[in-house]
Amino acid sequence: MRIATVTLLVLLAGCTPGSQPPPPTPACGSPVETGPLPQWARAGFSGDARMPHVMGRRGDIVAAVFGHPLAVTRPDRSSNKILWVSKEPSPPGDLAIEARLDGTEVSVQRRVPGGPGPSIIDLPQSSCWRLTLSWPEHTDTLDLTYA
Repeated sequence: MRIATVTLLVLLAGCTPGSQPPPPTPACGSPVETGPLPQWARAGFSGDARMPHVMGRRGDIVAAVFGHPLAVTRPDRSSNKILWVSKEPSPPGDLAIEARLDGTEVSVQRRVPGGPGPSIIDLPQSSCWRLTLSWPEHTDTLDLTYA
């Protein structure tokens, strides 16, 4: 009985909250991946195409973030460049973006002429933004954090 009690105490001690690191808490709902872009999004890239990117929740679009981290103001005068890549081809048309400030009713609209492609997406306030992306025959959502 004593061995079973000691074993149980040792096992329980290993499961205490202080013995394990806390799980990471995302600052925003869509994680920024830093590995290679999905195979279907690598046209025009060389090598393994490693760069910061965010996948749409449905998996229909990826935001390749050249201006990582995104920021409301940039002292170095760089830009918030995002390359939008659609998984499937679509008819010609613009990429419409509705960006909603997380937890509020504040929203702004942006447009990428000609559909998914290169863009500069500046947003007015630091925080997490939920983007609803619409382009011909497709819709997806993702979150971006602006510092």
